[in-house]
Amino acid sequence: MKPKIFGVILAIQIVSLVAAFAQSQPAGGQRASGPGTPPMILTVSGFADGGDIPVKFSQAAPGAAPGEGTSPAISWANVPPGTQSFVLNIRDLDVARNKTTDDQAHWVVWNLPSSTTSLPEGVPKGPKLSNGAYQISATGQVYRGPGAGANGPKHHYMFEIYALDSTVDVQPAADAFETRANVFKAMQGHVLGKAVYGGLFRRPQ
Repeated sequence: MKPKIFGVILAIQIVSLVAAFAQSQPAGGQRASGPGTPPMILTVSGFADGGDIPVKFSQAAPGAAPGEGTSPAISWANVPPGTQSFVLNIRDLDVARNKTTDDQAHWVVWNLPSSTTSLPEGVPKGPKLSNGAYQISATGQVYRGPGAGANGPKHHYMFEIYALDSTVDVQPAADAFETRANVFKAMQGHVLGKAVYGGLFRRPQ
């Protein structure tokens, strides 16, 4: 076969392959796969994401016990398929505990049932919630409200919800920070989705 004729045949084959590949791709450059799972959404009642947390949910609320407070209503949506449990974590990003990267543990709630997509305002203290989930904070087995001092900057409080493909085989330890570390260690390799919601707080002057 002459080189010129071979080149023409090769060019025709390449064009045919390119055309066939183009026809196999969906419009808009999308990969030929099913629709993606929508991201999880977390909502905390009483303030906007990134806004100021009301005093009623803080340690400075009238009648609040030292280191406690009233927990806000929290809800989440777009639960990933295969979710078996949830973990809720609330922390103060501005605290550096004991000269480490550890921040303040304001509320860790784990083994929330997969059927649960909200928590009411004012969850009572105790080792377990009514739905069987465990709870702990730096204060104890109770929600610890924001408590940043009045004379400093507002602190950044982060609410986090994790969807897991399993439950967490962790029992509460006497120390909240040890417990949180154990919970997060057990979560590794099981997180299906996550959502966050932030708020700011400092005590009134």
